Amino acid sequence: MAKTDLIGGELWEQYSEKVADRMNNPRNFGELTEAEAQKLGGRLVIANEGAESCGDTVRLYWIVDEKTDTIKKATFKSFGCGTAIAATDMMAEMCVGKTVDEAAKITNLDVEHALRDEEDKAAVPPQKMHCSVMAYEVIKRATSIYRNVDISTLEEADIVCECARVTLQTIEDVIRINDLKTVEEISDYTKAGVFCKSCIQPGGHEKRKYYLVDILARVRAEIESERHPEKALVDDFSKLSVVKQIKAIEAVLDEHVRPALARDGGGVELEDVQSVEDGLVKVSLCYQGACKGCAGSAAGTLTFVEQTLRMKLSDKIRGVVV
Repeated sequence: MAKTDLIGGELWEQYSEKVADRMNNPRNFGELTEAEAQKLGGRLVIANEGAESCGDTVRLYWIVDEKTDTIKKATFKSFGCGTAIAATDMMAEMCVGKTVDEAAKITNLDVEHALRDEEDKAAVPPQKMHCSVMAYEVIKRATSIYRNVDISTLEEADIVCECARVTLQTIEDVIRINDLKTVEEISDYTKAGVFCKSCIQPGGHEKRKYYLVDILARVRAEIESERHPEKALVDDFSKLSVVKQIKAIEAVLDEHVRPALARDGGGVELEDVQSVEDGLVKVSLCYQGACKGCAGSAAGTLTFVEQTLRMKLSDKIRGVVV
């Protein structure tokens, strides 16, 4: 059956063929029994997980070789939407052959990525991304049962959205992977902030440790800093670590200084970066090629380099030639 037969409306094109196929023909649907476990020489583990927000539930079955902790077989049963069925089916398949500890590291992002037809095209619409979270949660539940430990010892400590059980790591990952720029986009991809909305920003009916607006601002700043290290910090350049200062200075030298000097056969190398009094940053430079020993280097070239660094990074930079 084609996915057009399974999903109506304009959204159907946003689902991958793999998702549509597994909705209709799950490979790993069904129960496992103690008799099957004994036949395979393993231990039967049964775990249940549900999402109160949407009413979906899933039951995961594992047969685990206790000598090696390897999952020999995995199946599931589910009450939920087609996306949840497809995600859980793929999740069960991904568990087979892995140790319990390796399976516990599978995330909902891993499941979604495995369901893609194309590397750079999401398998499901962003508003359905939350349907794969339950697959991630039921693995944790099965692991806790197998290990005979409380699930709280396995859960991510940093839960941002309690309603949708979305972690800080998941939110940071989807922002980076999908280059998200708004809180609304985060909610579309993860369902964080969709329900009680307390995690969106301060002032909701429940106080939260993390808020989406703050996470987004921080991760976006990190992304921009990585993409444009020369713009890393203009106002607070002196507060950067020495390593980050060096990276930012080198980026400015590569883009704005060295090409200009190279046209006249010259060059410049960064020798040292030191923080001095009053927030000033001393940048020690060494001239190369035609610039080395040039009478104009002490004044003209140094002025050019220093002014460029001050304009691009901070007016607290002072250049010296060594």
